[in-house]
Amino acid sequence: MNKFMKRWLLMLVTVGAVWGGGASQSVQAANSSSSSSSASNNIGYSVAAEIPKNQINKKNSFFDLKMTMGQTQTLKAVLYNSSDKELKIATAIHTAYTNSNGLIEYINTTKTYDQSLEYKMSTITKLNTKTVTVPANGSKVVSAQVTMPSGNFNGVILGGWYFKRIDDKVTGSVKGSMNIKNEYSYVIGMKYTVGKTVTPNMKLTKVKAGLENYHKGIFPYLQNPTAVIIPNLTINSTITNTNTGKVVKTAKKTGVQMAPNSTFRYPLLLGKTELQAGKYHIKMVVKNTDHTWTFNKDFTISQNDAKTYNKKAVDNSGINIWWLIGLGALAMLIIIIIIGLIIYFIVKKRRQKKSDD
Repeated sequence: MNKFMKRWLLMLVTVGAVWGGGASQSVQAANSSSSSSSASNNIGYSVAAEIPKNQINKKNSFFDLKMTMGQTQTLKAVLYNSSDKELKIATAIHTAYTNSNGLIEYINTTKTYDQSLEYKMSTITKLNTKTVTVPANGSKVVSAQVTMPSGNFNGVILGGWYFKRIDDKVTGSVKGSMNIKNEYSYVIGMKYTVGKTVTPNMKLTKVKAGLENYHKGIFPYLQNPTAVIIPNLTINSTITNTNTGKVVKTAKKTGVQMAPNSTFRYPLLLGKTELQAGKYHIKMVVKNTDHTWTFNKDFTISQNDAKTYNKKAVDNSGINIWWLIGLGALAMLIIIIIIGLIIYFIVKKRRQKKSDD
């Protein structure tokens, strides 16, 4: 791994872990002592949750709380600054969802959430401030106010308390890092358990052709409509052309973790194989140690969709998109150099003419 990649990997550090059933979705555990750890020395600060009395498992470093509807509570976390300059930290509450990698996402937000999601973590947990200044070699306590809604609800509400360093200068112990605006971030998991344990369920709501980062494929939409984490899933998929009976795609994916009340838009990418218009059938077997779901669904790829996505995809171009960007930048540089040389020779010629006169 080159130095550039190592530096960028240091920019993202996550804290906490979230458990569902007997299985865990880890976001890397840490506590207040991590302020002197190697990770903290690289990014300049660390974060630790102040665990309250209603913590379900006291060993967990994230907020794993037993809650009741209508309850209010103040949660606290401590920011530790291990650098020799004050740091500005942005903070936000995020609602967890299932990302396109089949993992529970706490760090990035999304524009749309599953229609089955009744209560967002970001709605019921509010912050007193969005930006915190932590003194050099000091600490700062920040708080969040939880207001549980009234009414009947059973299950899990999941999210994370997100922290991002927003200073734009290399300071303190991060002096060796790249001199750009870095975004060093932590997230402390937040899991509120209310009422009775919910039995998990899954649905295959639709199957569509589409793109994922400009790569074409077929996308089954797997929904977890229940307020419970579904961990450690293995998904086996087979797509068949119903007209020819030919299998056009098989795939196996392991280690899938689904957030409560979320949809996994599963990318079955085709690589250099083009999308073909026609009628298809997908069979999916989704299982973990406790549950198995089998889905069979017919779907159609239209001529328009096949043509559109094949055209937009980078899979068949033979040129990586980053090579195109690099070539464009190189072309701009060459143009600038040529213009510079032209200006140089014009100025030089004028000076020579003046000296001759």
